[in-house]
Amino acid sequence: MTREEFNAFCGGLVGTHHVVQWGDADVWKVGSKVFALCGWNEGREAFTFKASELAFEVLQDQPGVRPAPYLASRGLKWLQVYEAQGMSDDSLREHIVASYDMVARNLTKKARAELGIVLE
Repeated sequence: MTREEFNAFCGGLVGTHHVVQWGDADVWKVGSKVFALCGWNEGREAFTFKASELAFEVLQDQPGVRPAPYLASRGLKWLQVYEAQGMSDDSLREHIVASYDMVARNLTKKARAELGIVLE
């Protein structure tokens, strides 16, 4: 996945907005909460997302995937795909949606309604 594809995908999710932070990282938020970001890792794009407990445990040792620098070191369950073999684009999209869902579920009902988010 390219940075442009990542941004287009995240921008297509309901109620999201984009900011550039932390040294030119593309940061995607729902409400005021981050659910995904794309930054550089030694000259390559790296994609970071919030993970479930199970996904974090299963994926963190997969080649090309690691606990997200800074975020995971603070005890948060975030993963970073930093090499192409880490996961397919389809799998990355699924994990980004799962991250979005986890973050959106923690918003208030009022905030979700204002953003047009309907959870199943």
